[in-house]
Amino acid sequence: MENDRFLHRVRLRHLQCFVTVAQEQNLGKAAERLNLSQPAVSKTLVELEQMVGVALLRRGRFGARLTPEGEHFLAHALSVLEALDGAARAVGKGGSAAQETVIVGALPTVAPDILPITLTQFRQQYPQVRVEVLVATNSALLEKLKAGESDVAVGRMADPQMMVGLSFELLYVEPLIAVVREGHPLLQGGLSLSQLIACPLVVSPPGTVPRHNTENYLAARGLKLPNNCLETLSVSVARLVVLQSDAVWFASAGAVRDDISRGLLARLPLAFEGTEEPVGLLHRSDAVLSPPAQALMKILRGVSRRASNE
Repeated sequence: MENDRFLHRVRLRHLQCFVTVAQEQNLGKAAERLNLSQPAVSKTLVELEQMVGVALLRRGRFGARLTPEGEHFLAHALSVLEALDGAARAVGKGGSAAQETVIVGALPTVAPDILPITLTQFRQQYPQVRVEVLVATNSALLEKLKAGESDVAVGRMADPQMMVGLSFELLYVEPLIAVVREGHPLLQGGLSLSQLIACPLVVSPPGTVPRHNTENYLAARGLKLPNNCLETLSVSVARLVVLQSDAVWFASAGAVRDDISRGLLARLPLAFEGTEEPVGLLHRSDAVLSPPAQALMKILRGVSRRASNE
């Protein structure tokens, strides 16, 4: 790619089109969002790829996916669009914080643990800033960050390919634990894993870290999850099921920290060494975060330190 030629030929519409397709991962949805026809979107993408000299997207039956070169180009395209958006806000609205939005993502097991107090403190500092919370799986959080659809996320490390263009800052490590309601028969003493497996079990879905750790924990003891487990990402659903029954919940410690401290749930006396998983702050490496987003990250660090010391 010849830089001078590229800079003279590229237009804002090329970047907007590319970023939108990367975010939607579908040409039809991107076209609808841009109020363009799908052929017009395809033509714009072809023009951009001809300018840069490499394929930026793989188009197929299952949508449009970024190539490795597309991943790198996306980070720079987002930076350009965000800079232009910031300039427009500064000129048109005096840079007022009242017009700003901070989008924070979090894992389902992390969100109820540290976000409520974080957002309360943030509101005290920036009462006029709009906040959006995205609760999703780790892979979805990473995709949202890389596509510029969120500012910061609280999640986990992933495969190196998924971490391209992202920065990870460790906040704390949390183990897997097994919890039940207060008064559960398993709390009466003489706990065995065969008794536990005989109870209704609540677990995270396949592909998640808590599920992986649960299966490994049981496999190391010659056991496996029964087929009739309740699988859910929803902390609220899992919590209510356990509170209202004799079910056992294999959960990340942070997801049940508050209920344990309130005496609503109890931790079973089982050793889960080796199941600790790092939780950290994630953001785009090249992103210039707004003052409110930086303040939110600072609050998250403080809240996480206090939570991990409890």
